[in-house]
Amino acid sequence: MHRRNFLLASAMAARSLSALELSRIALGITTDEIDEDPIVASKFLNEFGLKYAEIRNVWGKYNTAQPLDRIRELRAILDQHSIKTSVLGTGFFKVPLPGDDAAGRAALDNQWSLLNIAFERAKILGTDKIRTFAFTYKEGTRPAPADYARIYDLVKEAARRARERGFRLALENVGGSYVSTGAEAADILRAVKNDNFGLTWDPNNAGASGEQAFPDGYRKLDPARIMHVHLRDYKKVNGKVEWCAVGDGEMDNLSQIRALLKTGYKGTFTLETHYRSPQGKAHASRTSITALLKVIEKV
Repeated sequence: MHRRNFLLASAMAARSLSALELSRIALGITTDEIDEDPIVASKFLNEFGLKYAEIRNVWGKYNTAQPLDRIRELRAILDQHSIKTSVLGTGFFKVPLPGDDAAGRAALDNQWSLLNIAFERAKILGTDKIRTFAFTYKEGTRPAPADYARIYDLVKEAARRARERGFRLALENVGGSYVSTGAEAADILRAVKNDNFGLTWDPNNAGASGEQAFPDGYRKLDPARIMHVHLRDYKKVNGKVEWCAVGDGEMDNLSQIRALLKTGYKGTFTLETHYRSPQGKAHASRTSITALLKVIEKV
């Protein structure tokens, strides 16, 4: 009986989304949080009427580690299921800030190579939007303020290279990075004014980093520079952050979505649940998307 009711709720959520497709919500899911087999993930998306996918890991590897033939195969699968790639997830600049020495220059060269690899895959998948980062620092330490000027220069250079190839960079704020909160994201947006550079706004990451992500962190941002948005939920247990199913934590997804739409946001949203259910990834994503669709019904 429980399973039947759950499936009924899922079907009702899918029907609700069909109406929303005619309005303002471009919603998808990070496919590897369903399954790393894109056929399985695509069928899941179709079940809920979702038309967008954020691509990160497929077939057991990061997309940037897959050969181009496999990326072409992935594109064919997505096309077969009428799914568009909203953003290509990469690990570009999600590495320790390289030093200004031979080892650091070699590490930076590897990152520029990774960016070129991402361009090739994004082109095949039909998206001009690439998810990037702003370097990391050692756990248990604090980011050095003096590092930010160099980071901003490197991000400007990345944006310049992306523009030459016809791509946009959507930098994600994430814990352990020099840009983890809305305040830090606002700083880099002011410093890097390239018109093809913006933000993958992740309010849950900001909240997990200790900021009141909404409304405080979000209020600091230029909404016109937000290119993509991650949605999920989190809670604090014994002083530590735990990802949880949407609706079981403290993130006010409804108010955040409403605020974005009020500013005229037309970009894509991705459920990136991170929640780990004992019943597996697909169940975790199913639980969260069902709850998220109920939130969106109120928008």
